[in-house]
Amino acid sequence: MSIDVQLLSEICKAPGAPGYEVEIRDLVLKEIKGLVDEVKIDNMGNVIALKKGKSSKKKSMAAAHMDEIGFIVSHVDEKGFVRFRPLGGFDPKTLTAQRVIIRGKRDVVGVMGCKPVHIMKPEEKGAKMELSDYFIDTGLSKKQLEKVVEIGNPITRERELIELGDCVNVKSLDNRVSVYVLIETLKAMKKSRRKPAYDFYAAFTVQEEVGLRGASVSALSVEPDFGFGLDTTLACDTPGVPPQDMITELGKGAAIKVMDSSVICDYRMVAYMKKVAKEKKIKWQPEILPAGGTDTAAVQRMVPGGSIAGAVSIPTRYIHQSIEMAHKGDIENCIKLLTACVCDLDKGDWKL
Repeated sequence: MSIDVQLLSEICKAPGAPGYEVEIRDLVLKEIKGLVDEVKIDNMGNVIALKKGKSSKKKSMAAAHMDEIGFIVSHVDEKGFVRFRPLGGFDPKTLTAQRVIIRGKRDVVGVMGCKPVHIMKPEEKGAKMELSDYFIDTGLSKKQLEKVVEIGNPITRERELIELGDCVNVKSLDNRVSVYVLIETLKAMKKSRRKPAYDFYAAFTVQEEVGLRGASVSALSVEPDFGFGLDTTLACDTPGVPPQDMITELGKGAAIKVMDSSVICDYRMVAYMKKVAKEKKIKWQPEILPAGGTDTAAVQRMVPGGSIAGAVSIPTRYIHQSIEMAHKGDIENCIKLLTACVCDLDKGDWKL
């Protein structure tokens, strides 16, 4: 598969908990230099990059959020154990035996600890774990730790990217794989010398994991006529899941979103994306996600009169764990689909 695994690895590794996206933003700015005509950073920290189109009569926008789920330091006890609050949604059981990095005056690696099973009471062994059952152990005393860590420091997970067969496996594919797709879409346009049909705004947004906040601000600023959300979606094609509950499957292509819990995609956009995929021979699959929302909702709603919005979704197993997995072929097809859709918007049928 011809994706740039090294770049994807760097994007996934760069820290960027919600509200603390500085380092991933700097990486994005470096990668899009020379690919777009204008770049601005708004007060929230969204990166909005303009690539001028064949026409300026309308505007299109694609939003990929830069933030990753993480934590924030809320307390350091007398023994130096760190308590935290979540930034984004977590299933507590996925924290067991994981490493994290506290982003203080310097990076401090810690491990997620909890009460050992050996000394749990029988009723505790079968109980559901809560976030409050966990603490972070850095191996440092309170005095040592407080020299470099303070209340309010963000915390991110620690996990390197590896390749497994035709897949990549790493923390924070949600949503760094979409950041990668959007960067590669801009590169594809430059390489092919294809212009977007209309002025195209590539928005790398902040704070999606805590409520689509950056995308809302970006859409208000751009006011696009056409909008695309870029995010991961569930691939539940694993043992024990019936076919009707799989949502998407790895290796079956880019997912064209029909709806999720926050948005019903415009039927004209869904039809247009399917048509483009068929004409360009791009492998795709439909997506109906019963729970969870993406920047697509903000891009659709936060515009006077609304935008004609849809989404390109990357099928991903084990979302919001440290071992998220995506198929390289699906990622490649997502780049092809977004590029073609943005460049051919003027050929769509947009009548109500």
